[in-house]
Amino acid sequence: MGTRGVVAAVLGAAVMFSLAGQSGTRAESDAGTSARSGTRARAVPLDNPRGVRPGLAPVLSTRDRAAARRLISGLRVGRVGPVKGYSRTRFGENWSDRARGVPYARNGCRTRDDVLARDGDDITRRKGSRCVVVAMRLRDPYTGRTIRWRRERADVVQVDHVIPLSYEWRMGASRWPLSKRIRIANDPLNLIPVYGAANQAKGGSGPATWLPPSHRIRCAYVVRFAQVALKYGLPVRRADRTAMLAQCR
Repeated sequence: MGTRGVVAAVLGAAVMFSLAGQSGTRAESDAGTSARSGTRARAVPLDNPRGVRPGLAPVLSTRDRAAARRLISGLRVGRVGPVKGYSRTRFGENWSDRARGVPYARNGCRTRDDVLARDGDDITRRKGSRCVVVAMRLRDPYTGRTIRWRRERADVVQVDHVIPLSYEWRMGASRWPLSKRIRIANDPLNLIPVYGAANQAKGGSGPATWLPPSHRIRCAYVVRFAQVALKYGLPVRRADRTAMLAQCR
């Protein structure tokens, strides 16, 4: 079944799961601006959501896990290409605000600040700035720890590309136009603020060689990995797809 067929099947099943993460997480509008309603984020469909909700919540029900496996099964398997030619600059400037067609695009703020504000609580911005986040509280989905972060300790919280850019490059992004690489590098669907040490341990790994330390959110993590891959037509390694299916049994 092709990508469209998988998405349609999941939509037809009307299976939902929450990417909310924890109480107090606030919903985000599809336009990419924070609604800040003070309520828990709504559940989103297992296919690629229009809006991206904060965090990762465990996928617990048997029905939802079955839908997750169907989604993952629709991923195309591809050959791993060489890393030769890869650099971060191949995906545009760091945290570009110029990507088209994704939430937050061209709102005047760096993508990093947008997703910190999306996922963090008790947000403090630089005086005189509507964008720059200088302090917050983050419940790290990868480890479960709560981090009280200040900009002076920037590396303690890092924004993870769920599908690492070097992985994307090796799986076919090297042949994409620059505009598409800029989109995937700055798409909030592909970005999660996390504990920096966990992000460093992940590096450019796929799910066969790295998964979040917290077992409870591993199914949600691989679903997000699949959502991004399906949205951009990116194949995955066979070993990664096998590992992803195993997380949602």
